[in-house]
Amino acid sequence: MIRIIVGIAILLSSTAFLRAQTECTRSMLQAATDSYIAAQTAGDLSKMSLAPKVKYSENMQDTTKEKGLWNTALPIAFHRSILDVARCKTFSEVIVTEGGHPYVIGTRLTLKDGQVTEIDSLVTDKDDWLFNAQDYLKYSKAEDWPVLPVDDRVSRQDLIDAGNQYFDFVFMDKGIRPPWGTPCARLEGGAYTNPKNENKDTCQIPGPLGNMFIVNRSYVVDEEMGAVNVFCRFGSGTGMPDSHTFRLVNGRYRWIHTLSVNLTGKPVVVPKSKPED
Repeated sequence: MIRIIVGIAILLSSTAFLRAQTECTRSMLQAATDSYIAAQTAGDLSKMSLAPKVKYSENMQDTTKEKGLWNTALPIAFHRSILDVARCKTFSEVIVTEGGHPYVIGTRLTLKDGQVTEIDSLVTDKDDWLFNAQDYLKYSKAEDWPVLPVDDRVSRQDLIDAGNQYFDFVFMDKGIRPPWGTPCARLEGGAYTNPKNENKDTCQIPGPLGNMFIVNRSYVVDEEMGAVNVFCRFGSGTGMPDSHTFRLVNGRYRWIHTLSVNLTGKPVVVPKSKPED
């Protein structure tokens, strides 16, 4: 009996130790995003705590440590991050307006045991969807994204559902009922739907715009911030790489940010229903 009790105690302590080794905290994830911002500013990934083997991706294509934009020192004008404690992931929106080459970048990090195991960036610049880094900076920086009071939050699944409902309504099914909010604004590449910050404005789009499948969806969820970031592709597994970040307050859309990468090498045709400047 004593041996059994001791064995159980050892098993439980080992399980607790392993859990402690793999558990994420907001402070751990925040430290990782801070190190990424420092690395991107310096063009030096050695400023990050990298695992022995790291998966590198840029614009949804596998790449190497040496080839990514993170090796280029960039004067970052503004950045904002959300932290997914449940999945040990982060998402950072990074805006560069100076230095001769403007960018708006969306970067995800994946961590294990406090080390970064994946770096996944979407890089938008000239010729990408509605790109205007100066306007993106102007509008994103003006938005206030504090940690939400507990009563203003919704569940992880509700946030994921809100992202999916937006895509499904806008591109597929007018019968979907997304949680439209008032006031709300969409920031797409630099175009903003509520430049005067009027309380009457919503993010609603007269949908559906067409019949397009939004595929390869994956999620970074921050319940405390009321935010979910969705990486996806438009139309097929080789379609336009895209990032949508949704900020919800009391379960309703408050802000939606979009980064879309044009891989065709051809100018993007902007439809008449584009957001107002």
